[in-house]
Amino acid sequence: MSLLQTRPALPSDDKRWKLVNAAMRRNGYAGHALIETLHSVQESFGYLDEPAMRFVAGSLDLPLSKVYGVATFYHLFMLKPKGRHACVVCTGTACYIKGAGALVDAVEARFGVRPGETTEDDRLSVLAARCVGACSLAPAVVVNGDLAGKQTADRLVAKLEELA
Repeated sequence: MSLLQTRPALPSDDKRWKLVNAAMRRNGYAGHALIETLHSVQESFGYLDEPAMRFVAGSLDLPLSKVYGVATFYHLFMLKPKGRHACVVCTGTACYIKGAGALVDAVEARFGVRPGETTEDDRLSVLAARCVGACSLAPAVVVNGDLAGKQTADRLVAKLEELA
């Protein structure tokens, strides 16, 4: 961004935007800090929406297409609000061989959502991860940040029903 250009105004008076702006300022509003900035937005707001991506693009002097491309390429970024509870099913090779597909199918059958979706009542978001780093516990899931290994479809559905 040239010295004559100004940074875009914060999208709202929400104080979380000041945290995002501080993260960008720490990196000198450099385009190479795009992923870190998007993480900051997601940590602050829970997901990346269009106004947030426009603000980041303007602040880092990047095309919106680049910001959107990065946000949609990496599976950790959410473009819609997450549900109250989150279930991440590992679909890495070990977990897939040991039955991750059956876990995904059972969750879809019971709750009507596939990975990347949230139930209509916003209670449960289901995600898939390439690997959660627990291959010896395959098939593994992460529910609300807690790792659960050697899952069966029945145990996973029961655990999610307790939460919902």
